[in-house]
Amino acid sequence: VQLQASGGGLVQSGGSLRLSCIAPGRSVSSYVMGWFREVPGKEREFVAGLNWSRGNKYYADSLKDRFTISRDNVKNTLYLQMNNLKPEDTAIYYCAASQGRHAPRRAVEFGSWGKGTQVTVSS
Repeated sequence: VQLQASGGGLVQSGGSLRLSCIAPGRSVSSYVMGWFREVPGKEREFVAGLNWSRGNKYYADSLKDRFTISRDNVKNTLYLQMNNLKPEDTAIYYCAASQGRHAPRRAVEFGSWGKGTQVTVSS
């Protein structure tokens, strides 16, 4: 499934952004969707996941108090609401889809990826 992420940008520390991810022309109801982020020179990091059909959500422990993953079934769109952003949140953010039925957290468990969207948080 092809994915398209958007919504990144430049924001000051303490600000908020909402990322969106769509799968044009495809339903993602059978997938587990996820958000990851990557900083050059580091491994791609799991941020949050959502089982589309069941609706259950799960997060990286360090981010669950500030980030919220959600979906819009009508728009077939995945979101990541990011609040109280910090400079260390600066990264390229990717949405991904997994056909697994559990709660994948590793990048290798996701078979489809969108192009990333850059989030830059200034201090």
